[in-house]
Amino acid sequence: MKSKAELRIAIIGGGIGGASAAVALKAKGIRADVYEQASSMKEVGAGIGIRPPSVRCFKEWGLYEALEKVTTQSDHMEIIAGDDHVLIKEAWPVLTDDKTEAYARLVHRADLLETIVSGIPEDQIHLNHRCEKITDHGDYAEVTFENGTTIEADLVIAADGIRSTVRNQVIGHVEPVYSGYLAHRVLIDFDDALGLASKENILRIYVDGDNSFYLLPLEHRNQVSVDITVPGEFAWKPELTKEEILASITGFGPTLQKLVENIAFEDIVTRPLCDLEPINKWSTKSVTLLGDSAHAMLHNQGQGANMAMQDAEVLAKAILEADTIAEALQNYETKRKPITKLYQELSRLFPSDQAETAFPEKAHF
Repeated sequence: MKSKAELRIAIIGGGIGGASAAVALKAKGIRADVYEQASSMKEVGAGIGIRPPSVRCFKEWGLYEALEKVTTQSDHMEIIAGDDHVLIKEAWPVLTDDKTEAYARLVHRADLLETIVSGIPEDQIHLNHRCEKITDHGDYAEVTFENGTTIEADLVIAADGIRSTVRNQVIGHVEPVYSGYLAHRVLIDFDDALGLASKENILRIYVDGDNSFYLLPLEHRNQVSVDITVPGEFAWKPELTKEEILASITGFGPTLQKLVENIAFEDIVTRPLCDLEPINKWSTKSVTLLGDSAHAMLHNQGQGANMAMQDAEVLAKAILEADTIAEALQNYETKRKPITKLYQELSRLFPSDQAETAFPEKAHF
């Protein structure tokens, strides 16, 4: 393998996974260029909990202080029936070798991505680069973008999501699996949560059977991330009316229904909840998958972004320590496949009024 300083590494996709790969490699003295199809590096969607294994990544990357500024520690999660009947109040599970690390740090995806991107040198970010074609030549790969640019790289890291162009052209075409559920997501001011959101930084999940209504407090913003997960017909960009959304939440308590009635309809973003079946092969000798392109999962365990960030750190360390790219990619797959497969399976367990725990993962750690 070339010296680490000479490696040409291209990351396709500038979301949380792709940006994490760039900063993880930078922390180890390895340059990687990020190619993002959009005109800016930005995220939409829900608030999430950053788990301790991912927090450790930020410490490795020199970004922990920046992460602290946009996150707040949460020690518990609640599952609630109706508007007020607490079924479960449970401490976050320990996922590391340190038993004091029973927490999550709550953050909005946009603030998380901005924090990660702050660690990438500007000359390594290439916007308006949508991957059109990738050719694997064995010991290197060639990528052509819709804007006419062509690059060559010793390693291409595909962080381009559940419908990954790179994966489908090089590794094999994989169709996303629809869960049968839609997620309606919106940010509201804390004062508009009608007293249902926790001021103690507790993630609250209100349940109606397997339907769920997440209220995740974002102290940094003085906002609450709302995520309503209910059955619906598949479309990549569903078009529903406010009345249809309200009709789908009649099983929840009256205060939750009133909360949704008060939300401006144009602020709600609706997406289908899809995942992938576990993929047997992630890599060739010069191309590998990371994050959702490798192991997209449902949001129920809140581990999608966490798995992508942890992928990035393990991959960067594997590249640093291996003698060849092929060896590094094999080591990366060996370490990451078991844990990502587990969370893919666990993510299909929806929070429920019949659940015995808020964290099914506890049985495995």
